[in-house]
Amino acid sequence: MGGAGHPEVTRVLFVGNSFTYFHNLPEVVVALARPDRAVSVAMLAAPGAILGETWASGALEAALREGADYVVLQEQSTLGGDLVVDGIPRPQDPAKFHAAVRSAVADIVSANASATLYLTWARQDDPDAQHALTEAYTSIGKELDVAVSPVGIAWQTALAERPDLILHDEDASHPAAAGSYLAACVLTATLFGLDPRGRTRRVTGQAIDSEGVLGNPNGTLIDLSEADATYLQDVAWRTAC
Repeated sequence: MGGAGHPEVTRVLFVGNSFTYFHNLPEVVVALARPDRAVSVAMLAAPGAILGETWASGALEAALREGADYVVLQEQSTLGGDLVVDGIPRPQDPAKFHAAVRSAVADIVSANASATLYLTWARQDDPDAQHALTEAYTSIGKELDVAVSPVGIAWQTALAERPDLILHDEDASHPAAAGSYLAACVLTATLFGLDPRGRTRRVTGQAIDSEGVLGNPNGTLIDLSEADATYLQDVAWRTAC
């Protein structure tokens, strides 16, 4: 805990999959929160991880024993299912996702922490799926009185206003650097109430590859132009407010 000359550190546990570890999103949030908030992060994320399976494994309960003030929950991009329509993965019925959130939030509350749902974005080849994703996250957030970080809604706005920006990676699903940066800006605003405008646009830290393997401890995570970063900061704040 904080003392004289030692500001209190806010502990955030991120639970998800590649949408969480691409570009080491938690470390980008740490950088964006400075100097207003000292943040330490832990991450429980693996390729393709489904929230219900993560909770059932006991991994979340074990991670909570290490201590957390906030826990960010991110579901697999199609809500944990393998529904494919016309060759495109589609969000499935959210019932299993909602059940997993209820169980996870009960554990989080018991650990005296606060949960935040990381509302993700639609695939580049299926933009209409954003409505289903938004409804799935916001409805369970309302039911449980849990905060929802509207990352996918911010993506939807940015893609409409600035189609020149590359938010999706080449696979049309994962985030490019700008996409992770936008997600981090929204999460910084949602978790801490901090305005991301004017904050850093270059972040270095522990690199993580597409399979979740740690790389260069001093890698470049984010390096955006001033114009692009300024726009993404603004749309994040407009969306989160």
